[in-house]
Amino acid sequence: MPGAMEARKCYNWVRDHSSPPVPGTSVRSPLGNRFRSVAGQVFVLQVAIVVLLAAGALLALVLQSRHDIDREARNRSVSVAETFAHSLGLRSALKTSDPSAVLQPLAEETRKAAGVDFIVVMDTDGIRYTHPQPDRIGKRFVGTIKPSLAGNVLTESVQGPLGKEIQAVVPVKDPDGKVVALVSAGLTVENVTGALDRQLPVILLAIATGLALATVGTWLISRRLRRQTHGLGTQEMTRMYEHHDAVLHAVREGVLITDGDGQLLLANDEAKRLLGLPDDAEGRHIGDVPGLERRMADLLLSGREATDEVIGSGDRLLVVNQRPTHPRGRPEGAAVTIRDSTEMQILTTRAETARRRLKLLYDAGGDVGTTLDVVRTAEELAAVAVPRFADFVTVDLADQVIDGDEPAPGADMRRTAISGIRSDHPLYPVGRLIDFLPSTPQARGYGTGRAELVPDLSKAPGWQAQDPPRARAIVDYGIHSLIAAPLMARGVVLGVVNFWRSQKQEPFDEDELSLAEELVARAAVSMDNARRYTREHALAVTLQRSLLPRALPEQSAMDVAHFYLPAQSGVGGDWFDVIPLPGSRVALVVGDVVGHGLHAAATMGRLRTAVHNFTSLDLPPDEILARLDDLVQRIDHDHNGDADDADGGGVLGATCLYAVYDPVSQRCTMARAGHLPPLVVAPDGTTEIVELPAGPPLGLGGMPFETAELELAEGSQLVLYTDGLVEERTRDIGEGLELLRAALSHPDRDPHDSCRAVLDMMLPARPTDDVALLIARTRTLGPDRVSQWDVPFEPSAVGAMRSVAAKKLDEWDLTELGFAAELILSELITNALRHGSEPVRVRLLRDHNLTCEVWDGSSTAPHLRYAATTDEGGRGLFLVAQLSEHWGTRYTPDGKVIWAELALPGTPGGGEAVLSAFLDVDPL
Repeated sequence: MPGAMEARKCYNWVRDHSSPPVPGTSVRSPLGNRFRSVAGQVFVLQVAIVVLLAAGALLALVLQSRHDIDREARNRSVSVAETFAHSLGLRSALKTSDPSAVLQPLAEETRKAAGVDFIVVMDTDGIRYTHPQPDRIGKRFVGTIKPSLAGNVLTESVQGPLGKEIQAVVPVKDPDGKVVALVSAGLTVENVTGALDRQLPVILLAIATGLALATVGTWLISRRLRRQTHGLGTQEMTRMYEHHDAVLHAVREGVLITDGDGQLLLANDEAKRLLGLPDDAEGRHIGDVPGLERRMADLLLSGREATDEVIGSGDRLLVVNQRPTHPRGRPEGAAVTIRDSTEMQILTTRAETARRRLKLLYDAGGDVGTTLDVVRTAEELAAVAVPRFADFVTVDLADQVIDGDEPAPGADMRRTAISGIRSDHPLYPVGRLIDFLPSTPQARGYGTGRAELVPDLSKAPGWQAQDPPRARAIVDYGIHSLIAAPLMARGVVLGVVNFWRSQKQEPFDEDELSLAEELVARAAVSMDNARRYTREHALAVTLQRSLLPRALPEQSAMDVAHFYLPAQSGVGGDWFDVIPLPGSRVALVVGDVVGHGLHAAATMGRLRTAVHNFTSLDLPPDEILARLDDLVQRIDHDHNGDADDADGGGVLGATCLYAVYDPVSQRCTMARAGHLPPLVVAPDGTTEIVELPAGPPLGLGGMPFETAELELAEGSQLVLYTDGLVEERTRDIGEGLELLRAALSHPDRDPHDSCRAVLDMMLPARPTDDVALLIARTRTLGPDRVSQWDVPFEPSAVGAMRSVAAKKLDEWDLTELGFAAELILSELITNALRHGSEPVRVRLLRDHNLTCEVWDGSSTAPHLRYAATTDEGGRGLFLVAQLSEHWGTRYTPDGKVIWAELALPGTPGGGEAVLSAFLDVDPL
């Protein structure tokens, strides 16, 4: 205790023996000082008490021992005398002529065995038959024998021949009960005292040991007492008590001490002042103390532990701490401290309110605006304020804001989010388009940009004018106060946030209005960012969808299903395409431009357009990719050389996979530039990843692209995709490819069902990258739709081929196309024989149109030109172009193919339309 330490310091001069004595003062020895202390006096007193108790115990023990030994001697004498008196042969020995001769040896033997000093047998006159001293035999017995002659046992102490004796006299009776003799046995007093003397050292040793133990215990207790009292004397302890008592009543903290029976043992002045206790409160039961608050009395009577428990007492707030006391190992009361925290509580309440408001603003900064979605941001704003600030929160946004546009003045607002402590509220539901009247606080806040406080909705006619029946329902529901805070960001009001109160009886105040303004101002920035992102995302999606194919072209080589989903965080540069090629072939394209946003979408459009242009040249896949690679390099070069480029760069990277399928040969040729390899699902369900050379991504340059060719059975599925489908944060590409293979292992499904199965298994809930998927199931053109002939390398073969072709057209019911087809084949075969080389072949394909193909071994390309009126040649290709819908040239490893397509009868441009087109040619 601090007071004890101070008192110890104050009185250290009493025990400081190292300093010289002061003149006029008495000098005491340390030993004298030690025994003048309370501990010393207690030690001396305890030693004296122990000594007196030991002496008394010794005296009582000696007296008790003497009494016990005397009684033991008498009892032994009686026992030995009776035993000998009743022994067998005693009466018969008495009847002999010389009883002493028989009884003397027997008596001595018994005496020694019994441990007595003598056994005397006598007649009824007291004449001895036996005695330890033989010369005493025949003499009269010393003692009283009359009671024994009457049949009684007598014990007495006499002065006999052996000295002072303790003896017992027992009668010997015949069978008729007549006393015929007497037996006496006993011990001398000297032997009795000797037994006591032999026991006395043991007794004294035990007493000494007990005294030593008591002395040591007393010394230890005294030493502990000296330690606890710090060696203080009675005067010092008195002065210390006075000091502690003064401190106890001077402190500005109430102190109470109670016992286990609920009695108030101590109450200092501060406790009496704080609790309003009377002066005679000490010593009374707590329940009987007047003026004590019931809650305080219950706490004191409970004896439970309390830490900083706040209890009201009048107009004060008291902080109470109570700890049970355990003086003897069990609860026997409690020590209580009380302090007045009224002013501190007010400050704490204000600080706690400020802390909660700062916590609300802090949480709003982290919880509002987690996504760039306008509706989600409004929902987060409504949720963060309930119930910590308001009981209900509604967010009304201008209709244009939800679409990403800037709102116009006076625009209608749509209820975008609601959050509340209950769901049965009468407020406008989500999705409701609201035209607020000018008298409402929402309309005024939307027009001025300043928050408005409505303390009492039942007394707000301007607000009630908006919808009187609903306003009455809201007030009857219990909602009584409103704050309408506009969402303003960068000088534009986006909407209004309404904070409604129902549970607390107090209305919103000015401080809460400021908090609402701060909360909404922070959320408005996130809302505006979401609005801007929504607008840019919508523009990018619109651009991207305008650049992607809206519908797949008609073709007979494959059944195709496709799926495309832009990323949630922003559209990317993924694209796909299905491009019909001459000869009923089809090209499948999947590509991916690195990055997101408008720049990626625009770059994707440029690459897709380039693919279409390069495809029109009917180049093989590796050459298509090589030309795309050159294009990407030029785009990057143009962007790097443009100092005013706002995007800061060109194509950061692009991948592409290009595949061409021929339904006649059932062969698929493909090449890829850094793209993921395709998957092939065989008709039997076997799924494998095509071992296709990867090739570098587009734009790196310097590396050639390789093609791979594989044969696909009819009904096989070719699966092309982008990395957004198989790659995700929770799994790597390898795991994604295995999932894709598992989803495709059902060959009986058509491409659309396969596409849905893949998406159900693998499509993430919120994709971070674009997802493009293309599934194509192969078909074939059978022999009934394909005819092919080898052409002899001689001019006369032209006419023969025309005749053969005409017959085939008749078989196909395409007689109407005979004139045009014969003319086209005639011109193309003639050119092949004149300008080409062997071998020459002709092939007719009947599909959505009629395709005429002439093959030769030369790589010389024909050119369309306009012949002059004086030229004798140069009009063949012109006639082919006029008679056909499309014509062109494609190169093969063995030469080239010149082809022309004719529309079938019954289709636009078919039949008579071809002939009329030919007849419209100007005369040469």
